[in-house]
Amino acid sequence: MSPRRKALVVAVALAVAVATPACGSDSAKNENQSGIAAGPARNPYLAAATYGLTHIDPGQSDTFPYQTPQGEFHIDPKQQQRITSGPVNIMTLAATDPEHMWVSSTQGVVYVQVGNGMFHEIARADAPGVKPLASQALDHVLEQNFTDAGQVDTAVHNDWGIDWTRIVNGVYSLVDQDNRVYYVTQNAQIVVFGLVNANNPEAGVRILRTLDFKPWLGTGPGLGGQPESIVGLNMTYDGKLAVLSTRGLSIIDRSLQGEPQQVHFGADEVVSNAMAVDDKGGIYAASDKIMRKVVWTGSKLSTEATDGAWASPYDFGRQPPAVKFGIGTGSTPTLMGYGKDDRLVVITDGADRMKLVAFWRDAIPEGFQPKPGSKSNRIADQIQVTAGLNPQPEFIQSEQSVVVDGYGAFVVNNARPQGAPDRLIDVLAGGPVFGPPSGIERFQWDPANHSWSSVWSRADVVSTSMVPTESSKSGVVFVNGYTKTDGWEVTGLDWQTGKTVHRTIFGQSNLGNGAYALVQFFPNGDLLFNSVGGPFRVKYNG
Repeated sequence: MSPRRKALVVAVALAVAVATPACGSDSAKNENQSGIAAGPARNPYLAAATYGLTHIDPGQSDTFPYQTPQGEFHIDPKQQQRITSGPVNIMTLAATDPEHMWVSSTQGVVYVQVGNGMFHEIARADAPGVKPLASQALDHVLEQNFTDAGQVDTAVHNDWGIDWTRIVNGVYSLVDQDNRVYYVTQNAQIVVFGLVNANNPEAGVRILRTLDFKPWLGTGPGLGGQPESIVGLNMTYDGKLAVLSTRGLSIIDRSLQGEPQQVHFGADEVVSNAMAVDDKGGIYAASDKIMRKVVWTGSKLSTEATDGAWASPYDFGRQPPAVKFGIGTGSTPTLMGYGKDDRLVVITDGADRMKLVAFWRDAIPEGFQPKPGSKSNRIADQIQVTAGLNPQPEFIQSEQSVVVDGYGAFVVNNARPQGAPDRLIDVLAGGPVFGPPSGIERFQWDPANHSWSSVWSRADVVSTSMVPTESSKSGVVFVNGYTKTDGWEVTGLDWQTGKTVHRTIFGQSNLGNGAYALVQFFPNGDLLFNSVGGPFRVKYNG
């Protein structure tokens, strides 16, 4: 079938599809394909149930409830509606108004009109102290045909004048119930952006307040040997701002007034990923050695077992040569199980060839015996990830959180033999210069036997650095990869079988590289691609 005809078929399918809520809707994703309660409770202090924060919901599921098209599509990124920004862009940020969304990028925020198929920039504001990249400078680099790492190094350091520390800006941010964006900059500032006039978005975006968090951070080294810094943000269900740093956790009023309550982690630990939050005060964070549940009681931040808190070691290994940060997990913890059956939190561990690990979220079942090889009885089960690769390479590792739908889980392999220490250079070179990684795998948790099993794997599928996501409505999981033959693409796999059911092929343009961002879709089935040069909208039905 020709691409044009496939697009027509999809257009018809979308036209008759059941209507789905808008990006800013308060409708939570409550059921998976089997009708099982699958997602977190709606947090009323976030802008929306879906896309309220970076990993889509407070449980960090990386699943969204929108119907997605099937077929093969050839799309020129240069011809799409794009919001120029970058080089890392996170647009998983719904506004309280469903007609708009926020872009959080490495240089600041942009307010975008998305209603009725639009994709129009309304206003933007740069983060304090950040030198913004002009669109000409951004595109000058991205229009190059990368052939060696030295060329990419020159482009990043000379043409852009930045390094990898820039890419932590705004990665784990959120939008609150008042349509304010909470954003973190690399110098440990929390910045709150908002509209100048909520009734007139065209009046612009401004910085409402800032908080220098350095007085509450330690002096020891954090991520990449840099001073301790803020990793990311989440919101408790009573409206407090949870602030995760490379060595601890804090709770502060979302007005940024007053002193934070804090919990400090070990001096030999480093956190590099975000946290999950449940509706009972549980906050789940993983350092490079320890998985923790810290509890916000409503009045204090507790590490006491009597309050339900716990800490468990897990396996860690060596620093891979590419994509991943650190020796521990590359995953933001993801909550799994919301009914009466097993309630878990899952990560991939830091072993050179990683395992998928599930921890008991609440009380450990009476009589439960630790599984062989696990470091504590808090670990409900762990299973080796092969990603379908045979023979097994030196590293099978991921820098992405686990996608969870019901008791299903999906992971990708981001490890490749060649890389660059500067992760911005590395992520731009991964694919065109350095041979891309391959291998993905889908797992299932069995609540009756408290155990993992592998459902399917694909050694041939490439996922370079982008966070995979899943449409719980369509049962399709999406990755962003690169091949010499077709260039960059978004690949969709059937959740149950692993069969390829979607390909959006971008070709050799670097705008097809998602660079640590998330794959996402609009309620009408359009692709919202968080390109390294700024997010753009792909309209499959014309």
